[in-house]
Amino acid sequence: MSKIGLKEKIIGKEILQDSPLFKEIHSIKAENEPKAMELNAQYLKNKELLIRLEEITGKAISETVTISQPFYTDFGRHIAFGQDIFINKNVTFVDLGGITIEDHVLIGPGSRLLTVNHLIQPEKRRGIKVAPIVIKENAWIGANVTILPGVTVGENSVIAADATVTKDVPKNAIVVGSPAKVVRMIDE
Repeated sequence: MSKIGLKEKIIGKEILQDSPLFKEIHSIKAENEPKAMELNAQYLKNKELLIRLEEITGKAISETVTISQPFYTDFGRHIAFGQDIFINKNVTFVDLGGITIEDHVLIGPGSRLLTVNHLIQPEKRRGIKVAPIVIKENAWIGANVTILPGVTVGENSVIAADATVTKDVPKNAIVVGSPAKVVRMIDE
């Protein structure tokens, strides 16, 4: 019998503050927080940064991935990187719901990828619900972009600086604004 991972157990479910899943999440978070802080405590060459990030994610990361410090994650275990990726300074991954970055993606400084939302009902507000983010191959995420839970950014798409992406972006699209809207398609 295969063991179901934490991510599969939590996608699309309400996770209340007193649930065993909430406790499991916070146990892993507590284990990774010191590692994430140490990642940014001093300048690291990219190779060393990737080694430390592998400890946080629990996955191998290609040496073709380049990340400028500081890089922030609040959970760490649910990040997957492809090949030939560039992530600029001050990018934040709130990755409990899962963040997949495919090959040849560029992410601008100050961007935020957020897979977690609090529940709307006041009596459940401390609870959470998560949904994964997928950034498809060759997408370009501009500076200071926010991508919300459950969003897939299509292949070759461009997200303009300061956009807030609330829904899926089709492939080969350029989106701008808050909420982000398609302004034109890239000629193939």
